[in-house]
Amino acid sequence: MIYIRDMLMAHIERVDLNLIGPLAALLEERHVSHAAELAGMSQPAMSRALQRLRHTLGDELLVRTPGGYQLTPRGERVQRRLAAILPQLETLFAPESFDPAEAAEAFHLAGTDYTSVFTPAVFQRVFRNSPNSTLRLRSWHDAVFEDIDHGRVDLIFHGPAGPLPALRTEHLFDDQFVCVMTHDHPLADRSELALDDYLNATHVIVDTGEGRHTAIEERLERLGAPRKAGLTVPYHTAAAPAVAGTSLIATLPARLLAAPGPDPWLRVVPAPKEIRPLRYQMSWHPRLDDDAAQRWLRDTVRAVTSALPPLDPATP
Repeated sequence: MIYIRDMLMAHIERVDLNLIGPLAALLEERHVSHAAELAGMSQPAMSRALQRLRHTLGDELLVRTPGGYQLTPRGERVQRRLAAILPQLETLFAPESFDPAEAAEAFHLAGTDYTSVFTPAVFQRVFRNSPNSTLRLRSWHDAVFEDIDHGRVDLIFHGPAGPLPALRTEHLFDDQFVCVMTHDHPLADRSELALDDYLNATHVIVDTGEGRHTAIEERLERLGAPRKAGLTVPYHTAAAPAVAGTSLIATLPARLLAAPGPDPWLRVVPAPKEIRPLRYQMSWHPRLDDDAAQRWLRDTVRAVTSALPPLDPATP
């Protein structure tokens, strides 16, 4: 492979690519003064460029005849090749644009099922504005940061995840945690749970990473007050139904419970004040900063999440 690369570069590396513009102008105008005017150069500078091109290509390119300058056979061949190459070079170096209506991008996202708070609206906007594009939303998993580092995932959605120095991270919105329990639970009539009562209860744990709900467990561990797990489930949406008819408590983000409406057999009580609100974020690899399609996707997410209704201070 190195030998092939050396063959491909053997001729290019000895050429000053700044001569391509003067070369195209000379072959088009077939006159040094006219070519200089076209290229925005002085006539002496164009004359020097012609001499360098003749030396580089080993050909006169332009020869004087009684009727004016004429192209040599090599000059004619070079002109034909430039006619095909220059538009491609212009496309290569032109600023990249993104037209969602015409694009057929494949976007790869990852997050827990909590993303259902906003991703349906994201999907609607993407398919309405870019109908030829596709989306894949992968479940959150322990190797998700490795996947985004290797380009298998473009954009991830998550709560607090510690320092992510290799990624760009942007805050999207906040949520607050509430406790869900069956209607006849001993704590169901409380206006708010005290931390001691909360820790003495048995809990449904939503496994968002390493078998725990990281946003809650990390905070409780800093307080030296871990909670007791009675049931661990893989999804937020499985937690609330699991408490029915049990003494279990499920701690969930309030926005997740708002959409379907209250269940008459369940009670929702604010979580202890020691469990801080959830700061929800999106992260991506820095190599995607300037990609037009990825910028459009992130703008779409921002538009959707900025339109989420504010949290009700009286929630639940």
